Amino acid sequence: MDYYTILAIPILISTLWLFTANLARTSHPQFTNKSILLLIAHPDDEAMFFSPTLLALMAPQSGNHVKILCLSNGNADGLGKIREEELVVSGETLGLRSRDDVLVLDSPDFVDAMDTVWQVDKVAEVLSQAFTPKRPKPKDQPTGDDAPKATIDVLVTFDRFGVSRHPNHIALYHGARSSLNGLMKGKQGWRCPVELHTLTSISVWRKYVSFLDAPMTMALGFLSGLKESRQQEKDGGRRQALFVSDVSQWRQGQKAMTRAHRSQMRWFRWGWITFGRYMVVNDLKREII
Repeated sequence: MDYYTILAIPILISTLWLFTANLARTSHPQFTNKSILLLIAHPDDEAMFFSPTLLALMAPQSGNHVKILCLSNGNADGLGKIREEELVVSGETLGLRSRDDVLVLDSPDFVDAMDTVWQVDKVAEVLSQAFTPKRPKPKDQPTGDDAPKATIDVLVTFDRFGVSRHPNHIALYHGARSSLNGLMKGKQGWRCPVELHTLTSISVWRKYVSFLDAPMTMALGFLSGLKESRQQEKDGGRRQALFVSDVSQWRQGQKAMTRAHRSQMRWFRWGWITFGRYMVVNDLKREII
């Protein structure tokens, strides 16, 4: 292999990366002027799994207002208070407007553990209290004409496999669906005011190919879109959102881990933030409620 070939390889890789990120940005619908809640289980989930999503949703030109709700403070190793602050710093690194846009719970109902299954109704209850506050209804208002209301437009969380099959992640998916189903109970004929978008879980081999997984994700999304086009018309909206970070955004996501979540930077996480696909590529599927 000659000198020029060696020199050309990183240039070709960088060009392909930038092209893929731009193609994803221009060929997939974007969220604008929305109130968005990211629901996570542990501090560092937002950086390790959702950084491409957050960086895209919190771009200044998007007009979105994003908040993070974390159901545990990750106190498995007795570092709960430290990790709460790390999450706030990470959120600010990724573009949150304010420290107040992060809420971390420290509840016995949500213990950080691989062998603990969180109760779905507890997750749903927290969500209902968070974005569907109960308000007194005027006595003369007909109940049948009540449209479902919420204080957010979009809810983002893990899918039913939890990306890593962590039971806490999986509980968030089921709790989110349960909460929105409760919101829509008795509201036939109305569209749910909250769109639920979940992060797609993929096979192990795809998790460590970084941005190279983006073309595969695009192709699978295109084929899936062909099958779902009719259903999409009925549902009145996009079914897939794709976010691919460019090089500078990827580095920003890494900084959210290395500079904010310092207590979690064990040797294997360096491999994740370097080669991990979720540090570069996020595809979200809209769940139908």
